[in-house]
Amino acid sequence: MKIDWAALASVFGVSLVVTVALVGVFTLGIVALSKLSAPAGDRAGGSGGSAVAARTSAYACFAACVAAVAYGIYLIVA
Repeated sequence: MKIDWAALASVFGVSLVVTVALVGVFTLGIVALSKLSAPAGDRAGGSGGSAVAARTSAYACFAACVAAVAYGIYLIVA
C-alpha cells in the first residue's frame, strides 16, 4: 500500500483552513446577535438602524455557514 502524502497534506490543509474560517464566520454571527441583546444605552449609536444591521449581518453569517455545510455534504454525497 502506497500513501500519497502530498494529497493527504493538501486535504488536511484545506480542511483546517475551511474549519477555522467557518468557526470564525459563525462567531461573527454570534457576536452580531449579542449586539441585539445588549441594553439600548450600551449599543454603539443606540439607534434602530444598528439593530437592523446587526440582525442582517448575523443572518448573513449563519446563511454562509449553512451554505458551506450544505456544499460539504454535497461534495461527500456526489
